[in-house]
Amino acid sequence: MATEIHHANCGCKGIRTCLLCESVNGNGLLSENGQPIRHDFMYDPLLRRAVRNYGGQQLSFPFPGIFLWNNFISEEEENELITDMDLNVWRESQSGRRKQDFGPKVNFKKHKVRLGGFCGLPPISRKLVLRMSQEPVLAGFQPVEQCNLDYHPQRGSAIDPHLDDSWLWGERLVTVNLLSDTTLTMSLEEGLTELGPGGVRVSVHLPCRSLVVVYSEARHRWKHAIHRHDIHERRVCSTYRELSAEFMSGGEQQNMGSQLLDIALSFEGTPI
Repeated sequence: MATEIHHANCGCKGIRTCLLCESVNGNGLLSENGQPIRHDFMYDPLLRRAVRNYGGQQLSFPFPGIFLWNNFISEEEENELITDMDLNVWRESQSGRRKQDFGPKVNFKKHKVRLGGFCGLPPISRKLVLRMSQEPVLAGFQPVEQCNLDYHPQRGSAIDPHLDDSWLWGERLVTVNLLSDTTLTMSLEEGLTELGPGGVRVSVHLPCRSLVVVYSEARHRWKHAIHRHDIHERRVCSTYRELSAEFMSGGEQQNMGSQLLDIALSFEGTPI
């Protein structure tokens, strides 16, 4: 049975913690679950492979489902985006993060979605969404949700390894990385047969002002995380999600999907 954690005045729930609640409860509350990671690789965006040097030899394997767009925005645009976000309220979230949500209210366990106070993506995102759609990997991308997250080393901000929902959210997850470089860690607890026993971890370097798309195997098979030790200064990101096939034309919930898209792409939103 998991030890009950008494949280301080932060956004953490359950077993998740940040530096604030750890200062109350003591250190060592964060731990990686499951099989220890034994095989560490780096993602090479040019080769689109996971690579590492071991014993003087380079090992690698194909790593499908990651697309990196360096300098997706300019420094001027970055400053504009952060200024716009900081005019709105940041809400406390799990593991030392703060967030701003632009999207419908969703109960993923019960597979229920409702509009709530959703009134669209923020106006400042219109030009970014248009720019995204000009990249072949993002052809036809129509985001229906945007989540802004604020990470800071003084809060011990992180996000645990996880797979995003695939009932409501579609194939491509798109994130714009702002203010500082960081590392997106992809992990496969069951490992790969060709590497022998042990889990596998692939580190994807995310430069400041870059865009990353997670799709295919990286989206559905590999968990993704941002670890605390990879947050060295304030980092803000915006993640955009599209609808799954169930909510698109021909799907069982196409009417709800059409309504959500009409609202989202009005670009008249405020955080909910």
